[in-house]
This record gives sequence, structure tokens and C-alpha cells, in this order.
Amino acid sequence: MISERQQLSIGAPPAQKALGAVFGVLFAAAGAAFTLLPFVVDGWLQHAFGADESCPTSAEVSGIPPELLPPSVRECIADGSWFAGADGFGPWRLIGLLGIPFMLVGLYLAAGALRTAAWLEGSRATVRTALRTRTVDLATATVTPGATTYRRNRGTAGETTVQAPALIAADATGTRITIPLHAMGLAQLPGPQLRALAEALGGNPDQDARSMAVQLRTMADHPLGLTNR
Repeated sequence: MISERQQLSIGAPPAQKALGAVFGVLFAAAGAAFTLLPFVVDGWLQHAFGADESCPTSAEVSGIPPELLPPSVRECIADGSWFAGADGFGPWRLIGLLGIPFMLVGLYLAAGALRTAAWLEGSRATVRTALRTRTVDLATATVTPGATTYRRNRGTAGETTVQAPALIAADATGTRITIPLHAMGLAQLPGPQLRALAEALGGNPDQDARSMAVQLRTMADHPLGLTNR
């Protein structure tokens, strides 16, 4: 059994990872700008649309009982609520909060582009995504075949959607990983990686896992799906 780390070629090529990270950062920056801009310009907008500068702020009348304030001052302070006043949150700032989801999506896209990876250490397979890192022992896990969908020639006139086989493994704790069996820019993982997966499955007593190990070795030996006749 191989004990050193065996990297699996899942995810995008380095150049596409860099582009994905840049796109995610720009998307997040646009969301952040949409969120922060209303906070920056809110005071200017209130002044431009006729804010009453003679109205004291809440801090200026702090400690004075409301009943001792003149009616005009009480009314002025009441208008300065959390929603509409100079000391409040303001409608413009409330609209700015709509940019937060876009900022979070951008950060998720950037993290996914940079972090997505998978590797083997002995029989233990680890898959890392944007937010999580999960490890399953293939020698004891329940293994089933699956499929993943990805885009080939992304961003070009020849872009197509392709379904590729995948290995799904779940252990007794409920931890579940999916290992795509296609490589970066290739129809399938390189032969040494497929054989490493087959070796990790070789000690699994489950018949389905052993059958998948045989299939992985066949894929490694015949990458074009051809067999000797």
C-alpha cells in the first residue's frame, strides 16, 4: 500500500484556477462596493436633499429628559430614526446590504477555484472544496459508482456539458466524498492515479468496492476504452 501522498488531478488547470480566483475576487469586490458606497455617500445625499442641519443629534441631547426638550426638537429627533435620520441606519444604507450576498458568492467562487483538490494517503482519500475538507478510508467505506457534470471548452463557442464517472465513498460516520474520475483537461485520471485508487480499494471487503477496483485498473490499462481481442 502506497503511504505517501498521491495527488489526484481534479479541479481546473492552474491557469483556469487563476482566472476563476480573479473572477471571484472581482465579483466580491463589486458586492463590497455596492454595500459600502451607500454608507459613504449617505450623509452627502441627506444634505443634498435638504437635511435640517439645525436639528441636534441624539448624542447632543443625551442625558436630557425628552419632556424637557422643546416640541420642535423632540419632533426633529423622532424623525432621525434608525431608518431615515442622520444618526440612523437610513434607507440608502439598507439598500446597500443587498450587496452582501454578491460579496459572499464572489468569495466562495474564489475559494473554490483555489482550494479544490483531492489526494490519497494510503487508503485514506481526502477531498477539499471551497469550505470543507473531508477524508474517508476507502478500505472500509461503502463505495458506489456515480457521475459528475462539468463543462468542456468553457467560455468558447465549442463549450459542451459532459458527464463523467465518479467514485462515491461514505464511511460509518456519514462522511461522504465524491472523487471525479476525469482529470484536468483529460477524459479520465492518469493511469498511476487510477491504480492508486484501485489499490486503496483492494483491501475493502465489500464486493462492490472490489469490482470498482477492477474497473479502475481496466481504465488505467486501457485509457481509450479499448481491450485486447
